[in-house]
Amino acid sequence: MGLLSNRVERREIKAGDHIYSWRAAYTYSHHGVYVGGSKVVHFTRKKDSSDSINSSSSSSLSSGVPSVCPTFPDCGFHQPNSGVILSCLDCFLGNGSLYCFEYGVPPSVFLAKVRGGTCTTAESDPPEAVINRAMYLLQNGFGNYDVFENNCEDFALYCKTGLLSLEELGIGRSGQASSFFGVPLAALFSTPFKLLAAGPVGMATVTAGMYCAGRYITDIGVRKDVVKVAVEDLAANLGWHRYPKERAPGKDCDASVSVASIEEEKRRHL
Repeated sequence: MGLLSNRVERREIKAGDHIYSWRAAYTYSHHGVYVGGSKVVHFTRKKDSSDSINSSSSSSLSSGVPSVCPTFPDCGFHQPNSGVILSCLDCFLGNGSLYCFEYGVPPSVFLAKVRGGTCTTAESDPPEAVINRAMYLLQNGFGNYDVFENNCEDFALYCKTGLLSLEELGIGRSGQASSFFGVPLAALFSTPFKLLAAGPVGMATVTAGMYCAGRYITDIGVRKDVVKVAVEDLAANLGWHRYPKERAPGKDCDASVSVASIEEEKRRHL
């Protein structure tokens, strides 16, 4: 990984890594947690229980993903009415490239990466803790998906750090969301400084500075409203519904099969 790109090869990722892939010509990225065994746990919009799980995965991730995974029979597993899904790495990526999210970066590196949703100043927890959170949430859900306040990047960030915002700030923990809000807010708040900006170049410099500052203060490694929350306490603290541990419709395997295969992979990596 370098300053300009977090792109990696498949052989470079390890169980417990936060990975992502760009979608729709780099318009946005989809995030998940690699749990080993070529499996990824990630968070998408819920689908009706009448929908097939693999169809859910296909429509949620990218076009071109096969309706039935030819490699892993448990690809697409999720609990009824839950948006947390177990997919194979191929289906998670679709036709996209693989990128690895960075943790514990210095502020200078964070600010140098103009695009949000690629790194954080927060430190990651050990891989075993990350995988435990991801597998627990696969069984119990991660609440309702919201593109701004509770999205796939928020899910991966929580799995990696255990940090959760308990205040209603109207924005989640994800860098993509802060970037989305940061551009118009930077332009808005930089307007009073237009008299100090000598022409378009000066105005652009001021706006860029405000944008970077806005991204930095909303990073979970800097924010003061985030606290460490045990994964077992998420439902109790936030009122999320716990999903019954029953087989999802259309699948003839359950999460215990996935956990067994992933545990074997963990022992080879940890």
